[in-house]
Amino acid sequence: MNHYVGIDVSLEASSLCVVDANGKIAREGKVASEPDALIAWLRRLKLELARIGLEAGPLSQWLYAAMRQAGLAVELLETRHVHTALETMPVKSDRNDARGIAQLMRLGWFRPVHCKSMAAQETRALLTARKLLQTKLHDLELSLRGVLRGFGLKVGPTTPARFAERIRELVARHPSLEVIADGLLAARVALRREFDCFEKQVRDAARCDTRARLLM
Repeated sequence: MNHYVGIDVSLEASSLCVVDANGKIAREGKVASEPDALIAWLRRLKLELARIGLEAGPLSQWLYAAMRQAGLAVELLETRHVHTALETMPVKSDRNDARGIAQLMRLGWFRPVHCKSMAAQETRALLTARKLLQTKLHDLELSLRGVLRGFGLKVGPTTPARFAERIRELVARHPSLEVIADGLLAARVALRREFDCFEKQVRDAARCDTRARLLM
């Protein structure tokens, strides 16, 4: 008899529920949210697992890739679809969510989503890190402008290369502001250095990518 598995993934541990073709719960458990632990638990069942479902999330793609590689019939489920399907459950818990996902797999009421390759996930992580530093760099410069504006010191239009020089000109006769400016400008230098490293990696990757070159 075919069996169906629902996995509710959390940061530390995942809840699992196995149901048979009639919807009866055959096994339940909770294991660490690690590929080896999940694969070992499922293989110890000695059951014919027709479908295994887990909701898309921060850890899900990593777990999905490992379970696929192990030869398991796992599906990555669209988050909003699962949330809507489980809304009717009277009690919200990891255990009940796993039960609900198992029933969705049994009935076929699910929408699989594409799992990005590891290379695509690495590119996305690089772009996210670059954007984070770019945002913090912009916020720091705006904050420095705001601090000086409170003392009537207007930075005005400037370029990235002249920004630090302009700030030092304005705080030259203000000892307390000099200390503040030195600290923030030192942080700006560090952010700019790391941002430039990420920028170079992104540009190098774009030059080697046929699709990116077409867009450029």
